[in-house]
Amino acid sequence: GNRGQMARQRELIQEDDRVELIELRRQGSDADEEFPLRRSVGNQGKSYGVRHTPNPLVSACEKLKVSNWRRYLLFWKSHSRIHKAEKPKPRRTIHINSPQLNRHFCSNHISTAKYNLLSFFPLFLFDQFRRYANLFFLAIALLQQIPGISPTGRFTTAVPLFLVLLAVAVKEIIEDLRRHRADSRQNRQVVKVLRGVYEDTHWKNVVVGDIVWVRDKQFFPADLLLLSSSDPKSICYVKTSNLDGETNLKIKQAHPETSLLGLSGRADLLQLKGCVECEGPNNRLYEFTGNISVQGKGRRAAEPILTNQILLRGSQLRNTRWVYGLVIYTGHDSKLLRNANRAPLKRSNMESITNGQVLYLFFVLVVLSLVSSIASTVWNSLNSHRFYLRMEASTGSAVLHLFYSFLTFLILYNNLIPISLIVTLEVVKYIQAYFINFDRDLYYSETDTPALARNSNLSEELGQVKYIFADKTGTLTRNEMELKQCSIAGQSFSVDATHGQDQIASLKRVIKVKGKETAVLVEFLKVLALCHSVVPESDKKRGVAYQASSPDEEALVKAASACGVRLLSRTPETVTIDVFGQTEEYKVLNLLEFTSDRKRMSVILRSPEGSIRLMCKGAESVVFNRLVEGDPLCQETGRHLEKFALDGLRTLCISATNLDEATYMEWEKVYYAASTSQENRERALDEAAELIEKNLHLLGATAVEDKLQEVAASLCVPAQCCACCSLACA
Repeated sequence: GNRGQMARQRELIQEDDRVELIELRRQGSDADEEFPLRRSVGNQGKSYGVRHTPNPLVSACEKLKVSNWRRYLLFWKSHSRIHKAEKPKPRRTIHINSPQLNRHFCSNHISTAKYNLLSFFPLFLFDQFRRYANLFFLAIALLQQIPGISPTGRFTTAVPLFLVLLAVAVKEIIEDLRRHRADSRQNRQVVKVLRGVYEDTHWKNVVVGDIVWVRDKQFFPADLLLLSSSDPKSICYVKTSNLDGETNLKIKQAHPETSLLGLSGRADLLQLKGCVECEGPNNRLYEFTGNISVQGKGRRAAEPILTNQILLRGSQLRNTRWVYGLVIYTGHDSKLLRNANRAPLKRSNMESITNGQVLYLFFVLVVLSLVSSIASTVWNSLNSHRFYLRMEASTGSAVLHLFYSFLTFLILYNNLIPISLIVTLEVVKYIQAYFINFDRDLYYSETDTPALARNSNLSEELGQVKYIFADKTGTLTRNEMELKQCSIAGQSFSVDATHGQDQIASLKRVIKVKGKETAVLVEFLKVLALCHSVVPESDKKRGVAYQASSPDEEALVKAASACGVRLLSRTPETVTIDVFGQTEEYKVLNLLEFTSDRKRMSVILRSPEGSIRLMCKGAESVVFNRLVEGDPLCQETGRHLEKFALDGLRTLCISATNLDEATYMEWEKVYYAASTSQENRERALDEAAELIEKNLHLLGATAVEDKLQEVAASLCVPAQCCACCSLACA
C-alpha cells in the first residue's frame, strides 16, 4: 500500500510540479537568491518599508503545506537550474573619453574555430580515439610490433590506420579553415571610431570606452550604449535576426542624458565626460543592469540604463542614417559570444550505434581468438611428438603459449572489424554536406541565402528527423497581426471578413455605443493609443506610419486610430494623441516594460488636466489578480476571453486606474532606487511595480489573429495531448 501511494505521489509530481513551481515563484521565490530584498506597503498604502525574508521557496512551501520530501525535490529542481546559468563577472566601470583607464578590458578580437596550431593534434586525436574502432586498430598496430606474435607484417594495420586518420584530419582542417576565414572577415571589418578625429578602425582594434559611429545597414562591432542617433527623437531601428531569429525591427532609444550629442558635430562628443557602471559580462541577451553618470550641472548622480538603450553585437542598424555608441563589452565578453560556445566535439547517433556494434564485434573476435588459441594449444600438445613440426623448439609453460596464441589469432582475425568503415562514413558525410549547400529546395531567393553546412559531423542526423516541435509565433505564422474581436464594457464585438466587413468598419461601429459605456469605450481606446512602445513616423504616402518592435502593439494602435483615437507623436517625455479631433498631450512619468515574468506592461502618465493615470495591459492571469474587488466587468469579460481563446486568438486585458499625487511621489522614490541598484535590478523593479499596479479597473480585452504561413497548415500534425506534452500543446 505504501509503495502504491508513493508511486501515485511521483505521478502527481510529474503532472503538476511545473504549475507548483510557477505558483511558488508568484509568491516571491525566484530561486536566484536565498535572501531577496522585499518591499511592502503600509496599511494606508503611503509608507514603504524594507525587510529581509528567509528563503522564499521554503516560505511558499510552508504556505502551500507541501510535504518535506516534495519540498526538497522542488528546492533541488529550482537550484539545479541556477548552477547551469553563467555566473557574471564582477561589475565594471567604463570611463568616457579616458582610454588610458580602460586598457585592462578584453580585446575585440574573436575566434570561433575549433582548433588552433597548438590544440589541433591533442583535440583531434582525443576526438578520433573516442571511437572504439580506431582504439582497437591502434592496439592491433602496437601488437604487430612485437616479434614472434604477429603472423602479418609490422605495418599491415598501422599504415591503413594512419591513412584513415590523415583523411579525417584533412576534412577537419578544411572545415576549421572556413571558421578561421569567417573570423578573419569579422575581425577585419571597418568602423569609424572617434579618437580626436574619425579613424577607420578594424573591429579587432576597437576597445572598451571607444565612441563609434555606425551607419545604416552596418553591423555593430561590439555591445554598445546608444548615445544619440540621426533621428530627432533619438531612436533607431535594429534588426536582431542573428541573435533571436526574429525578423521584425526592434526600436532602440538613446539615453536622455546623451540624446543631443553629435547632432552639431563631434565637438560635444569629445567634451563628454563621465562614467558607466554596469554588470560584468554575461550571456543574458534581454537583461542589462547599469548606470551612467555624466559630468555637468543640474544632473542627478546616476541615471539608470535601460535594456532598450543597448545595441548588441551581431545586430544590424536599419532605417536610421547613423548612431553614436559607447563600447561596453568587446570580443568574447559580448553577449553574442557569451552565448556562442566554441565548436564542440560532436558525436552523432549513428556514431554511437557504430561504437556499440564495434564493441559487439570485438566481443565476437575475442571469443573466436580464445577458442582458436585453446584449440591450437590442445592440438600442439597432442602432436608434439611429430618431428617434422619441430615442436621441441617451443619453450615455456602451456599458459604462456596459450596467451601468445591468443594474441596471434587476435591479430589474424582483426579484419572482422572493417577499418575502411570509418573513412567511408567520413567521405560520405563530407560529400553530403556539399549536397546540402547546393540544394535548391534549401535556397531562399528573397535574400539570396543558400544553405550552409559548417560541420559535416551530424549531417546524417537530418535524415532521422520526423517531427519538428516549434512555437507558433513567427515560425508557423507570418507575424502579421490583425484585430479580430474585442470586449468593451462587457460587450463583445467581432470582425467578420466573410461578410465584407473589414476591421475599420467594425471598430467605427463600436463608437456609436451610447450611455455609460461611452466613457469606458473612450478610455479603452486611449489605453490602446498610449500604453505601448510604438513610434509614429511621418510618411508622405500613408500620412503617419507606425514603427513597432511588436506586431501586436502595432495592430492595437492601428485599431485605435481606425476608431478615432490616433497616435500623433512620441518623445521620451511626452505622447501626443488625437481623440476624435481634439489633440491631447500626456507626459510620460514611468514606463513599466513587458517581460516574460511580468506578462504585462504599464505606463504612468500625467494627463492634460494634471491627474496621474496608470494604464496597464497584459495577460488575463496577471491583470485579473490586480483588479479592484468586485469589478463589474470581470465575469462577463472572462467569458469573452474564454471564447476568444477557443478561436485561437491572442488575448490581452485592458485596465486603468487613477493615482493620487502623494502615493505616486512616495512610490517614485522606491522606483528610482530600484532602477539604479546594481544588484538584482530586475527583481527590484518587479517588486516596485507590484506596489503600484493594483486596484485596477477593467475596461475590456482585445483578441488579435496571427496569420499562418502559406504552407503551415498542410505541415501541422494534430498532437495527442497528455501530461508530458501539455505544455507544448498549449
